[in-house]
Amino acid sequence: MEFNINPVAFSIFGIDIYWYAIIIITGIFIAAQFAKKEFVRRGFDEDLVYDILFVIIPVGIIGARFWYILFEWDYYSANPSQILNFRAGGLAIHGGILFGLIALIIYQRFKQIPLIDLTDIIVPSLALAQGIGRWGNFANSEAHGGPTDLPWGIIIDGVKVHPTFLYESIGDVLIFIFLYKYRKKNPAKGKQTAIYLMAYGVLRFFVEGMRTDSLYIGGFKTAQLVSIAYLIIGLVIFVVASKKNQAPYFKVKEDKEKKERIINFK
Repeated sequence: MEFNINPVAFSIFGIDIYWYAIIIITGIFIAAQFAKKEFVRRGFDEDLVYDILFVIIPVGIIGARFWYILFEWDYYSANPSQILNFRAGGLAIHGGILFGLIALIIYQRFKQIPLIDLTDIIVPSLALAQGIGRWGNFANSEAHGGPTDLPWGIIIDGVKVHPTFLYESIGDVLIFIFLYKYRKKNPAKGKQTAIYLMAYGVLRFFVEGMRTDSLYIGGFKTAQLVSIAYLIIGLVIFVVASKKNQAPYFKVKEDKEKKERIINFK
């Protein structure tokens, strides 16, 4: 497969619009529809998902950019004009998830919705958005692996290389499919979050091992270290969730129980 995609989709009034941005936005929008269905199933207003996106997306993008710049500081310190050049790529998903989680924690404190239930609802859609968004790396000629003779390799600079963005995309979509079907069984509170962390941690660890554009801390690939942390945190959450075996939060049921308690108190 020849890698010859023009990263610029089109221009408006002289401003280039990149496929990278279009693909990421499309992935977020499609994934949000699945999260919306789950919010509605749990008794929430369907617009809640858009309120959450309004909070976590800007913060997540800033975090993803900050994370990338942090580990590529030698380049950006010498080219400060490129720091805000989001359209050219350079977003690290781990930074986006971390900052997005911080924004979600602040948001749920105002809404008084259990954080673990919000993450349970969101993680399947997060996996899907990641799976779609990885194709933005394809358009930007990034996130690929080393040389390979495999028939599905892609040609970059005259060399056939591993399409690691594709490997992760397929893995992300499979995680989404599993979690989307699994949620119908109303698993114990926290289990979906735990499974996402473990599955994505393992997936990213092995995919990152093949990539040639990794971020490093010391002599280690940053994404692999974070993936190990994901796996450990996921295991802890899964064990705790299994022991507590708490039912997932349903707003309609919760409101009914509160109303009954008030009536009984009176």
